[in-house]
Amino acid sequence: MFLGLSLLVVGVVLCLNGVWQMGRIEDREIILINAVAALVFFAVVLLIALAARQPADLLDAGMTLLFGTTYLWVAYNRIFASSGAGLGWFSGFVALTAAPMVLRVLAQGDGLFDVWLAACWAAWSGLWFLYFLNLALRRGSPRLTAAATLLCGIFTGWLPGLAVLHGLAG
Repeated sequence: MFLGLSLLVVGVVLCLNGVWQMGRIEDREIILINAVAALVFFAVVLLIALAARQPADLLDAGMTLLFGTTYLWVAYNRIFASSGAGLGWFSGFVALTAAPMVLRVLAQGDGLFDVWLAACWAAWSGLWFLYFLNLALRRGSPRLTAAATLLCGIFTGWLPGLAVLHGLAG
């Protein structure tokens, strides 16, 4: 039910975070979109949790919470000029947590949209891994991470979110 909205928000915040990482948006300006995205995801988590009938229903809430926490942490780091190491280690944990979603979506899927969604989980897990490399281990390529963030925003969030919200997919 919240897929189109969630994808659209992921798309917007990832696109803007990618542009920010490319040096085209100032640190203090990126705070707002990350805070708004976090609030949207926390609201979605609450609505999913309230509608849950069994423990397995909470998986979507838990995975959505990982997105919301990531964006809240980005905003926090910009407000307090933090190093990002904590977010980096969190991102490593999330990359490992999100990776099995690829197999889950494929196993439960029944169409091309589910194959695309599994590819999204692979892309998001990979993106979180890039943040782990850059922020926690201080290895990796900030340019590659910025480009990957922007591309993930466009192709795993913004465009498909619009398609779902307009009734063209999902």
